[in-house]
Amino acid sequence: MRAAAIDEFGPAELLTVHQVPTPVAEPGQVLVRVEAAGVQPTDVAIRDGWTPPGATVAFPQILGNEFAGTIVQVGAGVTEFETGQQVSGFRVLGCYAEYVTAPVGQVVVKPEKVDWLTAGALSASGQTAHTALERLGARSGETILIHGAAGGVGSMAVQLARHRGLRVIGTGSAGNQEYLRTLGAVPVVYGEGELGRLREAAPKGIDLALDTAGHGNLRTAAAIVADRGRIGSIVEPPLAAELGGQWITSDRSAQRLRELLDLCARGELRVTVRAEYPLDDAASAHRDVAAGHGRGKVVLRIG
Repeated sequence: MRAAAIDEFGPAELLTVHQVPTPVAEPGQVLVRVEAAGVQPTDVAIRDGWTPPGATVAFPQILGNEFAGTIVQVGAGVTEFETGQQVSGFRVLGCYAEYVTAPVGQVVVKPEKVDWLTAGALSASGQTAHTALERLGARSGETILIHGAAGGVGSMAVQLARHRGLRVIGTGSAGNQEYLRTLGAVPVVYGEGELGRLREAAPKGIDLALDTAGHGNLRTAAAIVADRGRIGSIVEPPLAAELGGQWITSDRSAQRLRELLDLCARGELRVTVRAEYPLDDAASAHRDVAAGHGRGKVVLRIG
């Protein structure tokens, strides 16, 4: 099969298409013919040399941690799924490929109303945002500050927070202000004078904050959120610890992914796909993600 992989750590141009053996579904797994795979900042970090906790990088290493496609084989003992079912799923590595295997506990049937790009790009950002709101104790009627609100995780967090009944203040570039309004956030331009603009946007205060962008945004959150235990970051763990906040990692599960897919099917959550690339151009997809400041998600269309 064809897969986008690296033979060593380094810049985006090292991510190229390889011919590798097609995997086989082991007991408790399914083999999926991939239609779409989301591209995450995590994938870029791995290409640059970071290894996720508990993972092993072995060259040639196929990248990618979320996918959607059709089951073509089920392993021994699998009764939950059958061939021909359309699914969305996740794993740590290996998703930028024509075929991928995954344990049955990491795969969910895709609702008919959810398109391939949405199903392929939902898991990582959606589950991270969902986990963050859970860990920060987000409650209806509260006001949440989301830094980097137009990005992959940020745009999911805005919508999920609104779905929970929170008022959302979202920071973003000047060009993303109207987009943030369409998601349901009160937009605030980041940069010089940001703290004053945030106080003006939330005169009654802000109860909790989630930083998805880095660049020291946690210090701004700490100046405006009274309970620092309700400040979370997915990108700056040392600063979060210094300020008494939380470093938030994604607690991915089939149940969480199923809930998100159902919201998408009902039209209550949408994945903004800002760019779609073929497998052969995975390097450009990585450059796009690494550039930052983009709306929503970047996706590889493989099928």
